[in-house]
Amino acid sequence: MPSLKELGFIRAGAAVPKLEIANPTFNRQQIINFIVKASSEQVQVLLFPELSMTGYSNGDLFNQPLLLQAGEKELSYLLQETKELDMVIIVGMPIPADNQLFNCAVVFSHGRILGVVPKTFIPNYNEFYEKRWFASSINRISEGISLCGQSVPFNEWLLFKDAGSELVIGIEICEDLWAPIPPSSYHAQYGANMILNLSASNESVGKTEYRRNLVKGQSARCMAAYLYASAGPGESTTDVVFGGHAMIAENGILLQEDWMNFDGTLLIEDIDIEKLMNDRRKFNSFMGRVDEHKYNVVYFQLNNTVNGLRRRVDPQPFVPFNKRNRSKRCSDIFNIQAAGLAQRLEKTGINKAVLGISGGLDSTLALLVSCQAYNQLKRPLENIIGVSMPGFGTSIRTYNNSIASCGRWE
Repeated sequence: MPSLKELGFIRAGAAVPKLEIANPTFNRQQIINFIVKASSEQVQVLLFPELSMTGYSNGDLFNQPLLLQAGEKELSYLLQETKELDMVIIVGMPIPADNQLFNCAVVFSHGRILGVVPKTFIPNYNEFYEKRWFASSINRISEGISLCGQSVPFNEWLLFKDAGSELVIGIEICEDLWAPIPPSSYHAQYGANMILNLSASNESVGKTEYRRNLVKGQSARCMAAYLYASAGPGESTTDVVFGGHAMIAENGILLQEDWMNFDGTLLIEDIDIEKLMNDRRKFNSFMGRVDEHKYNVVYFQLNNTVNGLRRRVDPQPFVPFNKRNRSKRCSDIFNIQAAGLAQRLEKTGINKAVLGISGGLDSTLALLVSCQAYNQLKRPLENIIGVSMPGFGTSIRTYNNSIASCGRWE
């Protein structure tokens, strides 16, 4: 059996653990539990929510050095606990740098921190007060920082590439997705085919559907996989509620989703990286305009062999499995054909059509499409002339079908 790598797939997961506010020790334990579970399923890339090491709803506790130090200490433990795992892991935590505090994604693998990505768009409206604690990446000065005793890249323009496959990971954080031009749009043009979003999006009426449409739409525009993991119900300690919305989408299609799961969530999906890259090369408008950004590509190596495709591959990709969707698809195809023919008839001034009717499927469809086109043009169906020319392959049944389809005996 070929491995996922040979098939062009990467197994990725989005996790939403049960967390406690301002308790990095508890949170690290919950995170490692999900990592172990994901490892048993041979997950290669695993995403956690925004500020998952400390909790998102800490308020002014973010100003306490004790909380920041505890977060870094628990991250050190996490690096040690996962150094033997062949997995790229992404957690969120507050990180001080350049006399400021940044809301960051920390990307690590095999005990090594690959990079730290600060959040760019900081919400400060309605129920959000993030600018009270966090600076935007546009205020960043340093290109690198020291974290857990390691010198690591510190940049919003970081990409993470697997040296052994076409996988390229780009990171954005929560509000970044809601911007008119999300960072992921640039990430995709510079090579990212898997976008990971660490989020802490609260719940309000209608917001879940809006968020879902954002994820699906951005995955389609970027021709990428889009993994989204948002803060869970355990964050609901103040005047807002969090639902732990988790999603995995691929090029506009929502593959998996979970929401309001009080026991925590782990979504796992095999992402078809090879198909995504093929689509990008085929649709040459994808690179129509590229704004200049100074990206830094950090390499890692996924070594494990993952076998057994979890994802269902439709043997009939152009024929929807659902009966209702299948009927709608057939109706759309029929109407498209009829509209095209109607325009051709109108533009050329042709009033009559002559069709060879065999009684088989092809000629019957041609007749039905012609009738629909004439109805759209409000022309009499008598202008469609059906001609039957029996041959050696004609049976009594198909001959009678051809006569009956034309509406009269000849």
